[in-house]
Parts: sequence; C-alpha cells; structure tokens
Amino acid sequence: MTPRFRSVVLDADSTLSGVEGIDWLAGQRGPEVARAVELATRRAMEGVVPLDAVYAERLALIRPTRDEIARLGAVYVRAMAPDTIRSVERMTQSGVRIVIVSGGLRDALLPMATVLGIPATDVHAVRVTYDASDAVESLDGVQPLATAAGKPLVVRGLRLEPPTLAVGDGMTDAAIRPVVAAFAAYTAYARRETVIAQADHCIDSFTALVRLVLP
Repeated sequence: MTPRFRSVVLDADSTLSGVEGIDWLAGQRGPEVARAVELATRRAMEGVVPLDAVYAERLALIRPTRDEIARLGAVYVRAMAPDTIRSVERMTQSGVRIVIVSGGLRDALLPMATVLGIPATDVHAVRVTYDASDAVESLDGVQPLATAAGKPLVVRGLRLEPPTLAVGDGMTDAAIRPVVAAFAAYTAYARRETVIAQADHCIDSFTALVRLVLP
C-alpha cells in the first residue's frame, strides 16, 4: 500500500536521539558553562529567542574538539530509543525517503545516520572548521541550519517527493510547516506546548510515527 507520506524530514536532537548534542558538549566544560548553554538552548527551542542569536555564542563558549564531537556521535547512537532503528528501517523499506535536517553538528550526526541506514548525502546539519589544535574554529561558511529560518530553506531546496512530513521537538522544526504537507511534534524527550500548538500531529515514539506514515 502507498505510504501516507512519501518523504519524512527528521530532527536529530531530542527526536532521533534523547540527547541535546550542544548541551552534552557543554557538559565537558563544567557546570557553569553547561548551565549557560542549556538555558540558551531551551530558550531557542521554545522560540523565546532566535537560534541565530545563540548558536555561535554557544560554540564559542565550548570550543569542542574533534575528538569530543566523535565521542558525541557515539553518545547519540547509544541514546536512541529501542524502536527507532526498526521503525526507520520499516519506513525506508516501504519506499519512504528519510532525511535528517538538524541544527546539530554534522560530524557528530553521521555515525547515527550510518546505524539508521540513512546515506550521508541525506544528512543536512551544521558544518564547522577546526583550528590547528583540532578545536572548532568557526562555522564552515554560510550555514543556514545555524539560524532560526534555516530549516524551511533547506527542506524547500531538497525538492522531496510529496507529501512530506516534518518531525521534531522544537520551534525550528515547527518552522518547516509552511513548506511541507504536515508537521508532527515529537514529545518523547521534550514536550513544548508552543511547538505542539503549531503541529498537525503529536507523537511520542517512532512506533507512533510509523503508524502515521504507513497505512
């Protein structure tokens, strides 16, 4: 039978995995930096302040190393819910194209995409450059996904086969709604009423996502 949605756009942090990557990286710098970054992340995801205002600030506070970002990649994989891999496999086997569109660091997300069977070309996230000490130096040129308006711009440019469903936990995910057929608020890890208010659907597991996508 034909899937209800031919394409699914997935957020990563607090959706595919129960981790906020930037908060995990901040935790490697001690409690003071961790608290500052967690507050900034929460305010951005709730739509209190634009992501643009906090992204570079958080990276500058943490200056994560290449090794720490690799370790985060392993943490993402370990923190996936038990039904995530099975559910993604079932949808892809049914002909659904799944892409990751995230404001997270691309280098950290690639191991999780590999486990899920999602090709690297379908992982759209923030690229960074490293300095001589292998610490993050800056964003790698213009990075739309480090901005509040970036996700709809990226999704529109992907020219996905319709109908498309976007799934995520934050206001940057809800912002995709005008360029897709539907948006599902994902609440397994973070329940944000401002996001739910923008959603066509509300789901709390990938098992529920499969029921929404497949007849």
